[in-house]
Amino acid sequence: MTFKEIREKFIKFFERHGHTAVPSSSLIPDDPSVLLTTAGMQQFKPYWGELDPEQTIHPSIGKPVGKNAVSIQKSFRTSDIDEVGDESHLTFFEMMGNFSFGGYFKKEAIAYAHEFLTKELGLKISYVTVFEGNEAMGVPEDKESAAIWKELDPAIRIEKQGMENVFWGPTGASGPCGPTTEVYFKNAQGQDIETWNLVFNEYFYPGSREELLNSAPGKKLEKLKTPGVDTGMGLERIAMIVQEKKNIFETDLFEPILRAVIEIQGDKPIQQIRLIADHLRAVTFLIADGLEPGIDERNYIPRRLIRDAMTAHYLYIGAGIDINFCVDPVNTIIDIYRKDYPYLLEKREEIISIIRKETENFSKVLKLVGNVLDLKKQYISFSTEKKWPEVRSGTDIIDLDGKILFDIRQSIGVSWSQMKMVIEKEGFELGDKVLTEYDEAYKKHQELSRAGQERKFGGHGLLLDTGELKAANEEELKKVTRLHTATHMLQAALRQILGQEIYQMGSDITVERLRFDFTFSRKVTPEELLQVESLVRRKVSENLPVNKTEMPIEDAKNSGALTVATAKYPPMVKVYSIDDFSREVCGGPHVSRTSEVGEFKIIKEEASSTGIRRIRAVVSP
Repeated sequence: MTFKEIREKFIKFFERHGHTAVPSSSLIPDDPSVLLTTAGMQQFKPYWGELDPEQTIHPSIGKPVGKNAVSIQKSFRTSDIDEVGDESHLTFFEMMGNFSFGGYFKKEAIAYAHEFLTKELGLKISYVTVFEGNEAMGVPEDKESAAIWKELDPAIRIEKQGMENVFWGPTGASGPCGPTTEVYFKNAQGQDIETWNLVFNEYFYPGSREELLNSAPGKKLEKLKTPGVDTGMGLERIAMIVQEKKNIFETDLFEPILRAVIEIQGDKPIQQIRLIADHLRAVTFLIADGLEPGIDERNYIPRRLIRDAMTAHYLYIGAGIDINFCVDPVNTIIDIYRKDYPYLLEKREEIISIIRKETENFSKVLKLVGNVLDLKKQYISFSTEKKWPEVRSGTDIIDLDGKILFDIRQSIGVSWSQMKMVIEKEGFELGDKVLTEYDEAYKKHQELSRAGQERKFGGHGLLLDTGELKAANEEELKKVTRLHTATHMLQAALRQILGQEIYQMGSDITVERLRFDFTFSRKVTPEELLQVESLVRRKVSENLPVNKTEMPIEDAKNSGALTVATAKYPPMVKVYSIDDFSREVCGGPHVSRTSEVGEFKIIKEEASSTGIRRIRAVVSP
């Protein structure tokens, strides 16, 4: 069974059982407490206690989800990034999940999982886990799940585990959470692999998962009024089990990508081939969702991935560096996913261009590192203050300086594991002294970074940081305020020109530009974009007042003020209106009259994800 057939079976199975299929949301979440989308439940978080799933229009499908949903969500986790290259770890993956917001609970969820795995996929379960309970947290042992499994299969093996293993969530700074039951299968090597995790959201925790596990003072689990189900099964892992492969990289999903990498790299160490395949796949989707390589915390992720892949390429390609090493693998990746994510085709050239530009720049850095680590050099200047210590060729151990190695690694932006391989390739040995010096430099850097974060969020850093807008000084504040008001006007113009099915799905504003994501099923034509731009400009030239009114959130909605479906609003909100043109609930800064926005210009329109479009625009004096 191919991975595409598994995808199709999963969606159709749950649709037959009364679930609404919902497309994957973007890898760039609306939730400011997380860098990237890490699980299928993130787009559904508001349905546990905040929004009514039977009344709230879900923007990507144009109707309410209802009490039960199914999705296959693009996901990315940085926690395993240093493990990629082994047989099971990935950065980007697809999470298959079914969800219930009061429609059903443990009995039905476990029965669905058992039926899909054993009947639809024809698999034999190795064993399952259930929560052993935690008296201190007031959470009892999950005897109910164990009994349900036994009823379905009297011979099934059940293991009890604790809070760290089988109690999931919350995701981000707070959210729903609860005990889980996990399903294990044996792979082709006879190893037990955890494949499907069924989470029973019975509680809400007003803090992070780390705070929960450490019993943070003043924070307690609260019972949810309506418990729900949140499940997650990695497509790559279940494909490995179904196809009876020894690891995820032997599946029909990864095999063509590995082949494309090997055709360029040659038959080099498999760990590096896997790393390149994983990182290029992840970067393809991150860039397609609008995240370009850069120095900001979130933008640094694709930069790190590209540089690690490039370093692996540099280590094993032999003489020279091919900056086009990414092209064939990325084309293969897009061809594999083009049916499920057609917007990748539209962005093919852009994705390759961005990766090629980043690799071209980094290839120069790698060549520099090769020169710095050349055994023939006796003294090499790293900066105006530091000199490379004497290095001796022959049989002597090279006496490197761990502090300088850390400085180099920071300056080029690669992982320490990749840096070590570059060093070892150049013939150096890393002794205890060097490693100790490196660790000390790393710890000092962490301390300085923490101090910087404390200053930043203690009111001495950014003048404004709402997650959507950031400004470091008064000038930047004026610019982002103009862009923020322009974003409201852009949405109003889109709804007037393209129709009332337009809803906001995300917004990001920097000093240079605004970025606005919205629901729309097709590419916006150049003529339509010109109409939208002209309408915004006309409203700017009319010098209309921007009025602010405070009212209860329900009154605001009843008045026609637009809201963001996934946002959580306080009881009293601010409503900003521009004549009868624009009316939105918002807490950000705005200009007093539209003429202050300045000249508005759309610079780009593109797909963000399935059913979601993205516009970038600028304003000038």
